[in-house]
Amino acid sequence: MITFRLSNGVYAYVAYLVLMVYFLWPGRFASWYDYIEGENIYDQLIRKTTKNISLMRNGLRCDYSEVIEENLSIYRPPYTEDIINNNVRLGGEYYPEDCLPSFSTAIIVPYRQRERQLNQFLIYMHNYLRRQRIHYRIFVIEQYDPKPFNRAKLFNIGALIAMRLDYPCLVLHDVDLMPMNLGHLYACSRKPRHMCSSLDVFRYNLPYRELFGGVVAIESSVFLNINGMSNMFSGWGGEDDDLYRRLQNKQIEICRFSPSYSQYTMLQHRKETPNKDRVAFLKNGKLRYNTDGLKSLVYKEVDFKLHNLFTHVLVET
Repeated sequence: MITFRLSNGVYAYVAYLVLMVYFLWPGRFASWYDYIEGENIYDQLIRKTTKNISLMRNGLRCDYSEVIEENLSIYRPPYTEDIINNNVRLGGEYYPEDCLPSFSTAIIVPYRQRERQLNQFLIYMHNYLRRQRIHYRIFVIEQYDPKPFNRAKLFNIGALIAMRLDYPCLVLHDVDLMPMNLGHLYACSRKPRHMCSSLDVFRYNLPYRELFGGVVAIESSVFLNINGMSNMFSGWGGEDDDLYRRLQNKQIEICRFSPSYSQYTMLQHRKETPNKDRVAFLKNGKLRYNTDGLKSLVYKEVDFKLHNLFTHVLVET
């Protein structure tokens, strides 16, 4: 009988290979999740516009079938380099003039000291969104004070301003995330939607099913119903998980589109300082859902200005 003895070096080599596979395998942390297939996307969207759009009488409704079906990937030059045929209205608003759009969306971007990223975002997003033939307006909510960055509070401020202007759909959007697939319409669905579930920094996988940040589409009425987001999360982390739990508390389910529609790329950026209290705030968040949010929002509006590519709201938190 012949026996084989493996040396310690062989064992070490095998262990090294196993570890390499574990760390390099793209889906090792991926969570399985339900999603809406491309052919069902349009039926899931809520066709609602602002009053000024709904009163237009130019007849023909815009057709979205080709945009959704083709689902072109356009994150490349020239769309990333300069505004193509700039017909964006003052304040960063656009709607097609040859047809009546079915969707009005306010895109709310919390911001502070990321000028290069904001410039990249505005150029690409206007090139991207105009090809979707929706009615939209980009709101940049800038934190002017030296306090830790309060992303959720800036979303709350932008949401209230957008709702005063009659926008029925809100897209809460980080400035460093760019959609890659044109078929992912920037409109609200029947359920609040996590839009960037296939993100390049996560190797186009979803790390965990409760992830609900980055880019989120939610009806204004639903955002009001859950009292918006918490104002407590200064610094990085926790506010997205708290938003997800607020929806759960109201028995509101979320949705996602197929990964082939939900691919995003993240621009390079420095990390924000973590909120040391975020875990504690999450644990006792349920006690504050009805009081901490839109109802308790306090801020000072320093400036409100319509720029060529966006509506700029400068605030002290």
